[in-house]
Amino acid sequence: MDTDLKEQLVTWRRDFHRHPEQGFLELRTASIVAGELDRLGYALKTGLEVMDPSQMMGRPNQQAIEKQLEWAREHGANLEYLDRFQEGYTGIVAEWDTGKAGPITTFRVDMDALPIVESDDAGHYPQQHGFRSSVHGSMHACGHDAHTSIGLGLAVRIAETAESFGGKIRIIFQPAEEGTRGAKSMTAAGVVDGTDYFIASHVGTGVPHRHVVAASNGFMATTKMNVTFRGTASHAGAMPEEGQNALLAAANAALNLHAISRHSGGASRVNVGELHAGSGRNIVADHAEMKIETRGETSDVNLYVREQAEAVIKGAAAMYGVSCELDIVGEAISCKCSPELAEIIVECAAPSPFVEQVVLEDNASAGSEDATYFMQRVKERGGQATYCIFGTELAAGHHNEKFDIDEESMFAGVDVLYRVAQRLNALK
Repeated sequence: MDTDLKEQLVTWRRDFHRHPEQGFLELRTASIVAGELDRLGYALKTGLEVMDPSQMMGRPNQQAIEKQLEWAREHGANLEYLDRFQEGYTGIVAEWDTGKAGPITTFRVDMDALPIVESDDAGHYPQQHGFRSSVHGSMHACGHDAHTSIGLGLAVRIAETAESFGGKIRIIFQPAEEGTRGAKSMTAAGVVDGTDYFIASHVGTGVPHRHVVAASNGFMATTKMNVTFRGTASHAGAMPEEGQNALLAAANAALNLHAISRHSGGASRVNVGELHAGSGRNIVADHAEMKIETRGETSDVNLYVREQAEAVIKGAAAMYGVSCELDIVGEAISCKCSPELAEIIVECAAPSPFVEQVVLEDNASAGSEDATYFMQRVKERGGQATYCIFGTELAAGHHNEKFDIDEESMFAGVDVLYRVAQRLNALK
């Protein structure tokens, strides 16, 4: 990898880091990515061409999208491409069709940031070097700025040596991975249909710097739910019996959600992450809002926890005479990597000058990832899929205000994925 591309990767990553955009609001990011890919000569599909609106979860309201669109215009968006994403459909699929025989190989990277206020501590590297988030309350605290840059770097390497490839190479730039919201709609739109080989990737996740995991199998199925309880307000001193207390219903649900029985089929999780209720100390609360998630080692285990959670919520509402609404705002399934493709990743990563050790698989329980929708679709249709990790030195854990990576991990990501493309799509 030449020095110019290394410098460009760092430049891209720091620019994206300084201008973070949350899920389905990646308008500036998507416009810049689309411009770079078009310049390189890729065939582009964007927005509603690659996203099924009926399968979108947790989409921001129109006011939030319009506000972000104006911000993007004022903060360096590529105006030539911005209109493609102005409705909040921010997915991109770039394809290089060699016109020659060969497989379809698809790579996936994600683009969105998190609702975190980034540290302004003097020792925080982005603060020291002038690329700390400029958006209060949003931060790239999981490495997606690096992922987007890796996707662009891979696109550059493929375009530079296009004559050496056969078949088709696709690169998916996915919105809204956080909250497991974006992949399902892109899968439903058919973006991985026909794919023979699918590779998703991530930096960090506890893997040491210059190490690569070829198959990360620990992702849990998950469901994200927003719950609203609606009761009747009343004076808590004068007429308490006339109220229906939404706060108590929500509190009862919160306690009993954490008491859901475990499942013999595998590990499970449930968490009430937020609970907001009421409007005053002397008012019987007429509303309560709760954000929860369930997880399971398999999709069946998660379904069990989800169904139990729904029963608990509805039961708590009935106990206190209030109504409840459940909204699914994110979801992912479980899926195991294809061992044959993982072996190829190992063989391609081993000679990379940016890699010291390669591990075939890691089966430890992890968080959740909606790339599993892409993986399952590919495998169901006869293809192979894997999820690989590029290790890095972390300044702090993922989703932490002091999160930062060793930028050299991007060089490993581009180099290894390029070697994989060379192997899978070599001219016959």
